[in-house]
Amino acid sequence: IEKIESKVGARTRFSGASQAKVEAGSRDSWAEDVRDRRYDATLTRYYDQVISQLKGADAVLVLGPGEAKTELQKRCMDKKTGLNIVGIESADKMTERQIAARVRKYFAGS
Repeated sequence: IEKIESKVGARTRFSGASQAKVEAGSRDSWAEDVRDRRYDATLTRYYDQVISQLKGADAVLVLGPGEAKTELQKRCMDKKTGLNIVGIESADKMTERQIAARVRKYFAGS
């Protein structure tokens, strides 16, 4: 098991108003746009780092909470990585032993 820390925090909205209420072209709208682009760029670099570590893998099982699993899969398709993603499963925080057991179980059934 190899860990790659994302250093990507949760996306934060500072304006105090919903995106629909922020006037287009306003200073708040512009600042929020800049923050969103930085966040997306950081996340993209992280996915690229993960993808580079997976090159040469025979099969990839993606586990995790939220939308990151499908975002990683989309990034793989966009970059035409050729990675063989055999499964995407939801999972809460797990220990290394739990991860290893889940992966063994998945591939034993394949």
